[in-house]
Amino acid sequence: MTIAPNVEWALSGFGDEIDDDPVIQIAVLQALGANHIEVRSAWGTNIVDLDHEQLARLKALLDNAGMKVSAIASPIGKVDVTLPVEHEVERLRRAANAAQVLDARYIRIFSFFYGEGVAVESIRDAVIERMRALAAVAEENGVVLLHENEKDIFGDIPERVLDIMETVASPALKVAWDAANFVQVGVKPFDEGYAKLRPHLEYLQVKDARSSDGVVVPSGEGDGDLLRTVEALKADGYTGFASLEPHLTGAHGLGGYSGPTAFGLAARAFAKVVTAAGVDTK
Repeated sequence: MTIAPNVEWALSGFGDEIDDDPVIQIAVLQALGANHIEVRSAWGTNIVDLDHEQLARLKALLDNAGMKVSAIASPIGKVDVTLPVEHEVERLRRAANAAQVLDARYIRIFSFFYGEGVAVESIRDAVIERMRALAAVAEENGVVLLHENEKDIFGDIPERVLDIMETVASPALKVAWDAANFVQVGVKPFDEGYAKLRPHLEYLQVKDARSSDGVVVPSGEGDGDLLRTVEALKADGYTGFASLEPHLTGAHGLGGYSGPTAFGLAARAFAKVVTAAGVDTK
């Protein structure tokens, strides 16, 4: 029997899940073997709100440490769909500026919350309008948007994520795969989503969860089918990023937190998964 050779993926992680201070974020990620960071906030300030001086300071810290940015983890699209289109277009322009300063190709986005009692089908046209506008900004700025499947947004299940991808049909709009978020909305990630979304899958966010209670757990300890997904991605020739977003000690509307210790636990758990699948991380 021929054993497929190992492939190598770039390991990254959400720095602000470790600490507010980017110096600590960088140190912990590098200690865990990562050469990339996903930037959601620094010094307690969200990426879209960092001013020019803060972005320059962050860039200098990253450069001095030899650290690169895998993606800008923006909050774009984590707002109610009734807000004007320009509201998120303007914030995306700020995220795109941050991407330019930090030399990042990808910007994570979402596909809009909607009010309690509102039928999800009723907001489809408004979502598509906004996603097209965001994709147009991305095309203008030479960046790629990564739609993350998230609870309580339009694109929470594979069918609606696929609808967005196929309808907007922009080379600047791709999928960021989050298995835990799928589990938390009752989806079996690999069986019900992988084949549909693989043609659009550009980025792997590493998070697992239990289907019984929705609690986020380390990779391989939940129902997110992480090993099967990693094995399939390897077989499909995926060579992109795997970004740790553990959410092991808390979560809130704009993200989550783990702290250095829990983040390390999450990294070691994922290392077991990729090792079993014959994938190396760097």
